[in-house]
Amino acid sequence: MPSTLIEVRRSYTPAQQVDLMDAVHGALVAAFRIPEEDRFIRLMEFEPHAMVNGLEEGVADTYLRVTIDCFSGRSIGAKRELYRQIVERLAEHGIPREHVSILLRESPPENWGSGGVAASDYDLGFEVNV
Repeated sequence: MPSTLIEVRRSYTPAQQVDLMDAVHGALVAAFRIPEEDRFIRLMEFEPHAMVNGLEEGVADTYLRVTIDCFSGRSIGAKRELYRQIVERLAEHGIPREHVSILLRESPPENWGSGGVAASDYDLGFEVNV
């Protein structure tokens, strides 16, 4: 049940946006073993002046920030695999690995709610502890 936000410093076509979202989601499926249909992902585009990243101007237009909010419980091995999968999959779309920043924020399931019910109180359909 991860919630993912991809932030970029340039405009992409709708097809390119879907490709980037598919790449990150595919990494989550592979590394965190979430179901393919467990998909909540957004992409936001910023003008370069509105997203400062410290990289050299011009080259930095491919900078991309991935923020993933998820339940706590994944192993460091699963997290390392996620980071590797994300940069490798995004590289296939012209995003250099050194231009990818990933922020993983974990919360216990009781801090998430859906339909008025704490996530800790229902069957997620997948194992969090991978």
